[in-house]
Amino acid sequence: MLHSWLDQWDERRARRGEEGKKASDFVLDAERAFPGAKKAASLEEFCVLADSALADPAFFDEPSGSGRGFEREEGWLRFPSGISTDIEANNVVWAKITESGSLDRAMVVFHHWNASARNRQIANFFSLLGVTVVEIAMPYHFERSRPGSAYADYMLSPNLGRTIQSVRQAVWDGRKLIRWVKSEGYREISVLGMSLGSWVAGLIAAHDPAVSKASLFLTAGSLADMVWTGRATRSIRDSLEPEIELTDLRRAWGPLNLENYAHNLARSDLELHVVLAKRDKVVLPKLSESFMQRLKEAGARSNIVELNCGHYSLAMPPYILFAGLSLKRFLS
Repeated sequence: MLHSWLDQWDERRARRGEEGKKASDFVLDAERAFPGAKKAASLEEFCVLADSALADPAFFDEPSGSGRGFEREEGWLRFPSGISTDIEANNVVWAKITESGSLDRAMVVFHHWNASARNRQIANFFSLLGVTVVEIAMPYHFERSRPGSAYADYMLSPNLGRTIQSVRQAVWDGRKLIRWVKSEGYREISVLGMSLGSWVAGLIAAHDPAVSKASLFLTAGSLADMVWTGRATRSIRDSLEPEIELTDLRRAWGPLNLENYAHNLARSDLELHVVLAKRDKVVLPKLSESFMQRLKEAGARSNIVELNCGHYSLAMPPYILFAGLSLKRFLS
């Protein structure tokens, strides 16, 4: 009875999330994803560029000389993004800092797609436990929203190149923020990512040795498969399906697939914590299981927690309490 009610609640929450979302044009837009590369006139040419980016260990490395421009005031940090887009507000990164009074630990939080507010409860809870919490705004969210847009349609969309650019921008912004946190004297830095934010946090953990712990909530490996099968991304699939096969989408978004960086996530000085929902219709459990298997094969140190709830109902008691206590133990 409880699980039937939970499934219905998740479905109602998903329907509300669909409000304002609509199908848009399928676009390659390779120049956004791969600046300086030859223009891709076909999907195959785009995929060749994606293959090269995947093979490039520096694809998610920030450009040199990008560590300046930080402004801090009354619990807020602002700095210029390493990627300049045609939306001016998106080119300035905002982060909310909740101090703990200790320089022992800091946690950078990456929210879910279309988040409407930062999570004050998480920030306050962990700051009381001695963990300074820094909540970053991902591209096209919060202060960085595109004027006139009802949701963060530029962060994740059927525009293949802009999606890669947006995730790469989020990774660059996150790494720049982590460098600043490190310069402030914090000794242990962790990242927490939720849903789409878990892809960003995972990519950062895979590429940034400054991160010693990564907690990924509601995650999987293939972003392409998540978009193709997920309850929250039906409008994107409606735009993609007439133009591209799933196998090609996997290749085009190969640089965003966490399974491709399993060996990086298995580095000896990184600990992983994963929270999954067994009844998830947004990030299907079979996709999460595939990613967990890839991590296991790579030898990653993973603490996996599976809860019998859905994607949205993870935020409800008692599931959010179980997840929060698990994260507390992991960070301690």
